[in-house]
Amino acid sequence: MKPELYYSPGACSLAPHIALREAGAEFDLRPVKFAENQQRSPQHLELNPLGRVPVLTTADGTLTENPAILGWIARRWPDAKLAPLDDPWALAQVESFNSFVASSVHVAFSHLFRPGRWVDPEPARKATAAKAPETLRNLFDIVEAKLAAGPFVHGKRFTTSDPYLLVMSRWFLRAALADVSRYRRVRAHATLIQERPATLEALAAEGLTAI
Repeated sequence: MKPELYYSPGACSLAPHIALREAGAEFDLRPVKFAENQQRSPQHLELNPLGRVPVLTTADGTLTENPAILGWIARRWPDAKLAPLDDPWALAQVESFNSFVASSVHVAFSHLFRPGRWVDPEPARKATAAKAPETLRNLFDIVEAKLAAGPFVHGKRFTTSDPYLLVMSRWFLRAALADVSRYRRVRAHATLIQERPATLEALAAEGLTAI
């Protein structure tokens, strides 16, 4: 069976969507409409009890969580060279960065966009959301420094880290949380990845445009 990617336009599921296209994979897209609360439907909760995307169904079973999905794509289509599978140290760097995005950057955005997931009552939610921009600026300072070796996250080689960072950068730049001149490398990286054919195809399929 072809893999099926459950996604919501512009969500973090955009990262494996781009990776699948970079790999030249045959797959089907399954939209999950957050506006209609489809992520909380019994059918979706059976796939992912957290009620989130991405979800990738495969012949072997169902995968959730971007680091795992991106790692699976890189291994499933090794000829696409989406990760340095032949170099344990370099591969660990890719996995480390992807874990950093999942556990730190994405979580900080959750504090900004969905503070109710973390705290009650309302004053605490407002305080949580108010703190998030500072946290995100600090995290993107780390990203900006990481991109010094560019043009990609890990230097001259495109990996699964690049579409994953792109999703976060799109959120960061759209939210206008900082002076863009402070994050020139982040902006340049986002532009570079959005010019790739696979990214353009993924954006078009989700009804999105480059930023």
